Amino acid sequence: MSRNTVRLTMAQALVRYLCNQFTEIEGERVPLFAGVFGIFGHGNVTCLSEALEAVQDELPTWRGQNEQSMALAAVAFAKAKRRRQLMIAATSIGPGAANMVTAAGTAHANRLPVLLIAGDTFANRIPDPVLQQVEHFSDPTVTVNDAFKAVSRYWDRIVLPEQIISSLPQAIASMLDPADCGPAFIGLSQDTQEIAFDYPVAFFEPTFWSIPRPRADRRKIAEAVALLKAAKKPLIISGGGVRYSLAEERVAEFAIKRGIPIVETIAGKGALTHNHPAHAGPIGIVGSTSANALAAEADVILAIGTRLQDFTTGSWTAFRQDAKFISINAARFDAVKHRALAVVGDALETVAELDEALDDWKADAGLLPRAQSLFADWNKLLDEHQAITNGPIPTYAQVIGIVNETSKPNDTLIAAAGGTPGEVTKGWRVKDPNTFDCEFGFSCMGYEIAAGWGHAMAKAGDGTPIVMIGDGTYMMMNSDIYSTVLSGHKMIVVVCDNGGYAVINRLQQFKGVPGFNNLIKDCRVKEPFAVDFVKHAESMGALARRCESLADLKTAMEWAQTTDRTTIVTLVTDAYAWVPGDADWDVGVPEISERESVQKARADQEKIRAKQRVGV
Repeated sequence: MSRNTVRLTMAQALVRYLCNQFTEIEGERVPLFAGVFGIFGHGNVTCLSEALEAVQDELPTWRGQNEQSMALAAVAFAKAKRRRQLMIAATSIGPGAANMVTAAGTAHANRLPVLLIAGDTFANRIPDPVLQQVEHFSDPTVTVNDAFKAVSRYWDRIVLPEQIISSLPQAIASMLDPADCGPAFIGLSQDTQEIAFDYPVAFFEPTFWSIPRPRADRRKIAEAVALLKAAKKPLIISGGGVRYSLAEERVAEFAIKRGIPIVETIAGKGALTHNHPAHAGPIGIVGSTSANALAAEADVILAIGTRLQDFTTGSWTAFRQDAKFISINAARFDAVKHRALAVVGDALETVAELDEALDDWKADAGLLPRAQSLFADWNKLLDEHQAITNGPIPTYAQVIGIVNETSKPNDTLIAAAGGTPGEVTKGWRVKDPNTFDCEFGFSCMGYEIAAGWGHAMAKAGDGTPIVMIGDGTYMMMNSDIYSTVLSGHKMIVVVCDNGGYAVINRLQQFKGVPGFNNLIKDCRVKEPFAVDFVKHAESMGALARRCESLADLKTAMEWAQTTDRTTIVTLVTDAYAWVPGDADWDVGVPEISERESVQKARADQEKIRAKQRVGV
């Protein structure tokens, strides 16, 4: 029998397949892959670019400035779409591919899907060693692309054209699986990209993908019910998985109905608006006094869609030693951590089933009002720190208060590294759900501005991304300011210039080490001087304004809302003033040192470790 086939190069077939994948967002059928971020080199320009050029109206390709930043933009796009629509990042071989490894790590740590495609060396090895090839003397199969194995959920190298028939569906299934979600990497051997093959026409039939919702084991639901009914002071921790499951309203309704306060992880912040009656603030090291007080009292913690990282748990010092955990998570790996009662399943469906099984049970009537009282005290503390003063140098808290005040409800706040994450997690008051992106799974310096581009694409005019960033991170990666002006995707960037890596300087000194190599004034330099961020941003086509006071900042933010392109607002901020925290963090402190300050910090660290829940 003859097969119904079409003859295409491997690169052409790959692109045609990707163009025929679809999903559904809010009832509308849309392409699964919204576009491609690409930088071409000799490893992908002759074959992959030929295929992408032919479909540019169907699968648009956007030119990046840096392989890492364009892949980070793709990561942010997936986050903004709550993992329901994806982007592709395509690079050449060698350094171009290696530049994407950091972005892959960011996606992997945050459980976010992105398809990474890189060129590779020749499968036939005839011209070896080729340009940009690294050679391992004992293993000729190893290339730069093997570096992605540590930071990918799915990894493959295509050396025969027919291999994509089995590989591509597996890559997509992995990216869309809520339990295994993360980046998929595919390396394309240079000579394989050019080879023509008779592909089955059926391979290119339109395919509709939906996100699975695995149900939990009924016995585990029953065990969770029994544990909750015995609880005196239960607490809900809402993680990023609540947002990705689209379970925000369901979890909030459950909390109100059962009288259980909700505290948020960094990834979970934004599932609720700041003033929601069940909301008691962010928890952990960069959390609120209200959430941390509730955590210290809780006897049963219902952790929904969170991997319980150290910033959430205060390095496992934030809870009672006898507190019990119920972990609802689509990923078994996350659900079983710290001997929690693992209820493996989709957040939306599992909370619904748990609610039904609880019958008429409610928590103590005084629990939610106590949480609301504690949260009111936290809001008063925020008000004090964000109050406008006549001090010579504004603080982060004051800056955040003004930016928050002047933002529209549907604007999205973006942060990732340095002092900003702690300050916005504590101080940003979410007005609309899902308008907050603080990437703190990888805390990737350089994510912020690239993420602004990704969010601007994903939001498509529904609000403006507001990127809050320090001068240190701005200097690390800023070229997508130019990208957004070129492509017409507006964002607002607020640059807080505090003279270097101020928050890590704070940690350094807090642990007994004198300021060293973090603030510019403490580095080996001829003479410290500040960067003119306004001129720099304007040179990339953006609009920009330098502020000399908090009053200037408010005026500048109001102006930035009216501009027609990416706009940068910059001002000098205090490198030493921070909103205080009340949770502990376990970091390494030298066991021996001649410095008395380090000796004291070591003693304090040992006190922290004495409070930790070890393995439970």
